Amino acid sequence: MRVYNFSPGPSALPLPVLEKAASEMTNANGTGQSVMEMSHRSKDYKPIIEKTESVLRELMNIPANYKVLFLQGGASLQFSMIPLNLAAGDMPGKGKKTAYIDTGIWSDKAIKEGKKYAAVEVRASSKDKAYTYIPDAPAAAADDAYYHITLNNTIVGTKWDKLPDTGSVPLITDASSNILSENIDVSKFGIIYAGAQKNLGPAGVTIVIIRDDLIGNTPDWVPITLRYDTHAGEASMYNTPPCYSIYMVGLVLDWVKGLGGVDAIAKLNMEKAGLFYDYLENSKMFYSPVEKRFRSLMNIPFIMTEQDEAKKTELESRFVKEAAAAGLINLAGHRLVGGMRASIYNAMPIEGVKALINFMKKFEG
Repeated sequence: MRVYNFSPGPSALPLPVLEKAASEMTNANGTGQSVMEMSHRSKDYKPIIEKTESVLRELMNIPANYKVLFLQGGASLQFSMIPLNLAAGDMPGKGKKTAYIDTGIWSDKAIKEGKKYAAVEVRASSKDKAYTYIPDAPAAAADDAYYHITLNNTIVGTKWDKLPDTGSVPLITDASSNILSENIDVSKFGIIYAGAQKNLGPAGVTIVIIRDDLIGNTPDWVPITLRYDTHAGEASMYNTPPCYSIYMVGLVLDWVKGLGGVDAIAKLNMEKAGLFYDYLENSKMFYSPVEKRFRSLMNIPFIMTEQDEAKKTELESRFVKEAAAAGLINLAGHRLVGGMRASIYNAMPIEGVKALINFMKKFEG
């Protein structure tokens, strides 16, 4: 029996995608071999990566003056690559001024890494209220090298509802947990980066969408594999890319396109999240700690109203265990936050959300 997987990542993949991949496991596109076995420079693999980029460009309406890179190292490596390429000085430790907004654990990690290579200024933070809201973000300063935000915060379940004013300063965003879930105006950003393992495919590949003018100004001392110009100049083929993960991303993109594109998936995501938030608003046992204006459509943390901490911990543990027995898995909250969390990415069918709500109603009694 297939379960409903609410994991924040690696997350559930669409069943039709898995079935398609299974059918081609030993004979992809009539080549008599698996994509796992193909040389990345072969005539058999080239159409796969080219089509994946083409469909992503189509679905996200990516302008021609942006490169699409298929990299490795997860979004976490981008925490280093961004300051190294956009703000590093002529020698290590002598970087340019950059702006960051702190909205959660992942943005905090990006800030800490950025400080190694750039003069990072944290312009606003929501840490004072356990990251349950998005803070008012000031406009960029004219001499900022870039302005970094985390568009959707996987752990705490918040999302930006209005982008900061950055003028001519490149706006950079980590979109790992909401890319392709709703329309993003790519032209408003200098770089959009996302680990694939939430909405795009399996773990192993990171998508970087970067404006052309931000490529090629990297100091000579930056290692060659950490330079955007290296990968852009070789069409993501400087070294062996994560071939199979890219192939899987291509299948997911075909699936999204077949559903009607991003507009169609966004409508479904609004419906799924609306159902779950409506239930939480009316529950006597569970509630959302996030301010309504900033609630994520993808990641929904929820907490029990029980005030006794020992009893609350016992109830949460029992809830997660009994939910898993009912085929609703990976509902425990992040280890640094606690509580529960339902990640309802594109691949989560509305039936899964309804099944979770029904289980919670029964648990609530």
